[in-house]
Amino acid sequence: MNNLLSPIINSWKTPELRRKILLTGALFVVFRVFAHIPIPGVNTAKLATLFAQNQFLGLLDIFSGGTLVNFSVMALGLNPYINASIILQLLTIVFPKLEELSKEGEYGREKINQYTRFLTVPLAMVQAIGMFALLKNQGIVSVTDPLTLLSLIVTMTAGTIFVMWIGELITEYGIGNGISLLIFAGIVGRLPVVFGQSVNTLTPEGFSNAIMFAVLALVVIAATVFVNEAVRRITVQYARRIRGNKIYGGATSYLPLRVNQAGVIPIIFAVSLVLIPSLVGGFLAQIRNPAIVSFGKLLTNLFNPSGLSYNLMYFLLVIGFTYFYTAITFNPTKIAEEIQKHGGFIPGIRPGAPTAHYLNHILTRITLAGAIFLGLIAILPSLARGSTGVASLLIGGTGVLIIVAVVLETVKALEAQLVMRNYEGFLKE
Repeated sequence: MNNLLSPIINSWKTPELRRKILLTGALFVVFRVFAHIPIPGVNTAKLATLFAQNQFLGLLDIFSGGTLVNFSVMALGLNPYINASIILQLLTIVFPKLEELSKEGEYGREKINQYTRFLTVPLAMVQAIGMFALLKNQGIVSVTDPLTLLSLIVTMTAGTIFVMWIGELITEYGIGNGISLLIFAGIVGRLPVVFGQSVNTLTPEGFSNAIMFAVLALVVIAATVFVNEAVRRITVQYARRIRGNKIYGGATSYLPLRVNQAGVIPIIFAVSLVLIPSLVGGFLAQIRNPAIVSFGKLLTNLFNPSGLSYNLMYFLLVIGFTYFYTAITFNPTKIAEEIQKHGGFIPGIRPGAPTAHYLNHILTRITLAGAIFLGLIAILPSLARGSTGVASLLIGGTGVLIIVAVVLETVKALEAQLVMRNYEGFLKE
C-alpha cells in the first residue's frame, strides 16, 4: 500500500504536480455536475426503472462515463469520440497518406486528433437520433415537434464535444489519460448505486452466491494487477568503445516488454463497438417496415449482453484491439534501430532486421497471453452472473477491471512525472 501511495504523496509535495492534480480534480467536479443536468422532457422515474431492468443500457452508461442514466446534456458521453478514434486508426492502416501523417511526430498526431474531433460530430448526431428513438419507444422522452427534436440532438452533440474537451484538458494539463480517467470517474460515481441495487435484490439463498462473486472479484483484481505489472525483460548489451584513454559502453541493460502493452484501451474500444448493434437494432425496431423491424429485433437478440454471440464477439474484439493497439504503440523496427544506433545488441541476435524480427516474435507471444487474459476478464462478469444469479453486479464487475487498470496507469504517470523532475527519494517510504 505504501508503494502505491508513495507517488501520490510525493506528487502532492511537488508544486507543479500538485497544480495538475488539483486541475484534474476540478475538471472531475465539472464533469459530474454536468452529468446531473437532465435534458428537458425526460421522465427520470421511468428512465431509472428502465436502467435497473436493462443490462445493455447499464453497460452503455458505464462507457458514457455515467452520464446516460440521468439522460443529461452529456448523455452520449465519450462513445462517439471513442468510435471516431477507432475509425481513424483503422483508416490509418488503409490510407498511406494518413499512415505517413501518423509518423510525422507531434504535428501528425495533432492533425489526426483534429480529424477525430471532426468525425465525432456526425457520429454524435447519429447516436443522438438512435438514443432518442430507443427511449421514445419506452415513453421516457416526450419530444414531438421537429424544432424541439433538433434542439435535443444539438444539445447531446454539444455535450459530447464538451466532455471530449474536458478529457483533452486533463490529458494535456492534468495527470494521466483524460478519456480513461473520465470513464473511471463515471464508474466510481455509479458504484454506490450499483451496490445498493445489488443489496436490495439479494435473497437469503443468494447471499452465498454474492459472497462467491465478491471473492471472484478480489481474484480478478489481483490477477489484473499481476498481468498489468508483468514484463518480459530482454537483455541488451552495449559494446565497449575506446577513445583515447577512456573506455565507453560495455554495460548491460534490459528492455522491458509488458504482457499487457495496450492497458485498458482494448476493453474500451471493444465495448464501444459491441454495443453498436443493439443500439442500431433498437433504432430499426421503430421503423414502420416489418422486414426492417424483424432485422432490428434480430440484432437486439443476437447482441444481448447476456447472450453467447455478444460475449463471443466481445472476447474476439478485445483480442483484436489488444494486438492492434500494441502494434501502434510499440514499433520493433524502430526499437531495433535505436539499440543499434547506441551500439547495443541482444546476445545471440544480430543487430538490425534480425533484432526487429526477434522482438516482434517475443511481443506477439506475450501479447497473446495478455489479450486472452483481457478477453476472459471482460466476459467473466457475465459468466459469473449466470452462475451466481446476481444480475446487477455485472456492471460493477466490468467496471472493476477499468478502475484497476486506470489507477495503475495513473500512478505510473505520476511516477514518470517525478522521474522527469529528478525527485530525490520518491520511492522511499
